[in-house]
Amino acid sequence: MRDGDRTVLTMVNDFRGTPKEFAMVIPVPSVITRGQIHIGDKADVDRLDAFTAPRLVEYFDQDPCSMAEMAARDMKMSAPRASVGMAQKSREEALGVHIEAAYTVGEYDILILSATQSAGLETWLREKGYGVPPRASRVLAGYLKQGMKFFVAKVNLKEQQKLGFNYLRPIQVAFEHPRFMLPIRLGMVNADGAQELYVYALSRKGRVETTNYRTVRLPSDLDLPTYVKGEFPAFYRAMFDEQVRASQMSTVFTEYAWDMAWCDPCASQPLSNDELRRLGVFWLDDASARGMGAGNAFVTRLHLRYDAAHFPEDLVLQETADRTNFQGRYVLRHPWKGDSDCPGVKAYRESLRERRAQEARNLATLTGWDVEAIRSKMAVNAQWVSPEDEQKWWDRIWKQ
Repeated sequence: MRDGDRTVLTMVNDFRGTPKEFAMVIPVPSVITRGQIHIGDKADVDRLDAFTAPRLVEYFDQDPCSMAEMAARDMKMSAPRASVGMAQKSREEALGVHIEAAYTVGEYDILILSATQSAGLETWLREKGYGVPPRASRVLAGYLKQGMKFFVAKVNLKEQQKLGFNYLRPIQVAFEHPRFMLPIRLGMVNADGAQELYVYALSRKGRVETTNYRTVRLPSDLDLPTYVKGEFPAFYRAMFDEQVRASQMSTVFTEYAWDMAWCDPCASQPLSNDELRRLGVFWLDDASARGMGAGNAFVTRLHLRYDAAHFPEDLVLQETADRTNFQGRYVLRHPWKGDSDCPGVKAYRESLRERRAQEARNLATLTGWDVEAIRSKMAVNAQWVSPEDEQKWWDRIWKQ
């Protein structure tokens, strides 16, 4: 959530491993107090994910002999976290590390650290059991030059057992700072390959974009072969892979941008004011927002694949006044299969050929898939005609 200089950062981690191995080290602009830290509900983020998810829509052709307009039926689919002894204190001082604050919040033990040297901070983290990989010192040094502190969290296994959770709940941090950024560099140091990141930004004014990398909309509103309905997850992964490849992994993609008060149509129900408030949208309590629902909360969904070679800087973000609605949306058009007979039927069947050819071209361009393999899955011949469209010889005898 971003409004003016105020930020609420909700972090959900797709961590693979045992909880005792989990640790999070996040640069923050200032010393964070206990009241600025909260353990959130992953269900709220899941709801936001479902609401902004790219989706398929389906339309069904009507009888071409009918004068009625084409009827459309939308099908909603969603593709688819102190005390310190004297000896210990002297060791920290020797390494230039200072524990500014220590808290236990929910199932997490949290430290707020400051440091004077990156090598000392790296050594301290290793000595405390944090799996700090080689080359971390260089990245830490960049944050220290900016005067940043470090938010360090580990799972308190006893507290987690007492609370009864078997997964890592989101950690939320609220702070004020003029710079609107998302630190990603430190997480790349110990990553085994490219990382996948989704950013859901809630703002008061409008769309959020990056300022130090290109932000572009994903291709949308294209007609695809109807068989994609059964392969939507595979299609979407292949489509995103192709966009990343074409942009040389240097682009942030907008998948969704919309006013939270409504959707047309919705991939899932809009979030309630209570759900938005838990994610940091504090202004819904303002007099100016009363009676408006979520009408002045705008959501942007960004998606990127990144590594150190292609994203050498943290994401610098900005809120814009652009409230233009956008969603990743892909269209299936089911052909009419009736047996009416009129002059319009022949023209309609002829138009299906070019439509099918265009659907195949769209899918091949989006994903990089072979067009002949697509044609085969569409079950069409070289003239882009399906068996059910072909007129039988006996029809030619008696249907004039």
